Amino acid sequence: MLRIVMDGAGDMPAEWSQEFDIDVIPINIHFGEQTFLQGIDMNDADFYRIADESGTVPKTSQPSPAQFVEFYTRIADPGDTILSIHVTGKLSGTVESAEIAARELKDQYDLIPIDSYSGSAAMGYMCREARQMERAGAPLQKILDRLEFIRQNINIVLTLNTLEYARKSGRVKALQAALASLLNVKPIIVLTNGVLDMADRVRTRSRSLEYVIDSVIARVGDRPVNAAVVQAQDPQSGDLLMELVKARLNCKDLIMTGLSISVAANLGPGTVGVVAYPLE
Repeated sequence: MLRIVMDGAGDMPAEWSQEFDIDVIPINIHFGEQTFLQGIDMNDADFYRIADESGTVPKTSQPSPAQFVEFYTRIADPGDTILSIHVTGKLSGTVESAEIAARELKDQYDLIPIDSYSGSAAMGYMCREARQMERAGAPLQKILDRLEFIRQNINIVLTLNTLEYARKSGRVKALQAALASLLNVKPIIVLTNGVLDMADRVRTRSRSLEYVIDSVIARVGDRPVNAAVVQAQDPQSGDLLMELVKARLNCKDLIMTGLSISVAANLGPGTVGVVAYPLE
């Protein structure tokens, strides 16, 4: 049997987990001396409430190899194939933990850790396509080839509403040097070769949303795409961006999803953006 796993830095509509039989291993979230498991003993509402009440910007850490071993052995039966899809290894050690666990369990499962080179809804789409192909009878290698195409062609463009989280997390390349000149502006963050980098900065929220869609169009043109609008505690901006995407991108499939709290912990509430990749 094929098991499909992603970590908590991935995003997808809630119903996909059951519909496409996708298992999610949670990220560790640290508030001071306390550690929580994303989605297990801390949901999105709790995360933002504690962050607001404590004034503490949380930290995140990848599941340990031991956590992966426990997770895999709980969801799979001996002899199963496990596709384990994870956030870019340039920003997190998650895929490395999965690889260590895979070596430990190599006699029990055909375990295939995959670095998505990305995160967020890109991982959700990769999991969904893998399951759809498996159900259609595609061989494993064809599924792996498709995942490779997606990860080589994914586009992620985000705009942040606050700099506090990104400044303290250090997850955005070159952001520290630019902070002094970023007061009262909206930075544009682009995923390039698995790394988040600051592409530009604009003065208003409305202009930042236009910049996001313009940047995606520059990359995909009028080709048919699968796309997602992601938002962290800002559904109004998410709705505005959804309308721009519907009007200006050639979407075969379009979803909106909340930005994983494990990602929001590093980029902050108010982050919104587009994840898109061409079908061919």
